[in-house]
Amino acid sequence: MDLKKITGYEAAKEVLDGHVVGLGTGSTTHHFIDKLGMRFKEEELDIMGIPTSYQSFFLAKEWNIPITTLEEHDVDIAVDGADEVDPAMNLIKGGGAAHTLEKIVDYSADRFIVIVDDSKMVKNLGEFPVPVEVIPCASRLVSRILEDMGAASSIRMAERKDGPVITDNGNFVIDAEFGLLQDPEDLEVELNSIPGVVENGIFSSMVDQVFIGTPDGVKKI
Repeated sequence: MDLKKITGYEAAKEVLDGHVVGLGTGSTTHHFIDKLGMRFKEEELDIMGIPTSYQSFFLAKEWNIPITTLEEHDVDIAVDGADEVDPAMNLIKGGGAAHTLEKIVDYSADRFIVIVDDSKMVKNLGEFPVPVEVIPCASRLVSRILEDMGAASSIRMAERKDGPVITDNGNFVIDAEFGLLQDPEDLEVELNSIPGVVENGIFSSMVDQVFIGTPDGVKKI
């Protein structure tokens, strides 16, 4: 059973005719956009999408889903994945280095649904490093401050190109390992107060619902 697929497909049922949809990024969200594209074609839905990355933009275009922007429309519903989800529905996102625009679009939505398989559910956030998007010229300063805060930090390096990962915004990503997070909400604010930080991958107090793919079906919390 493909847990990511069944979860993405289930979330696509939540989109209604007339909705403006925030299109998240990642492997589970890929299935959501695929199913949404099928519904758009078969049901002739009147919808528009606001992508959170080039990945979701190109996938939406493959399905001919009309694209719009936050400048033009409000977001009725956003659906996105996560790297970790805790019992309070706080998240760590950014494994795909798209967390800045994801946070902007997801926060703008009237309803924000997170879709994950059950392996992403954790008791405490922090086993996955916190991605921190930084302006390149500030990377050394930010790394030093993160280490002063007790984190082991490293600039994320690309796998199929030389040098660092470059975000869709033209910035670097520093992965900060703090260990298990005791207060994600405070840390989210503290990280964003560092000069040169654009945004970090902690999403606290934002999520309306989590769809969890399990061997017994999709659980909703």
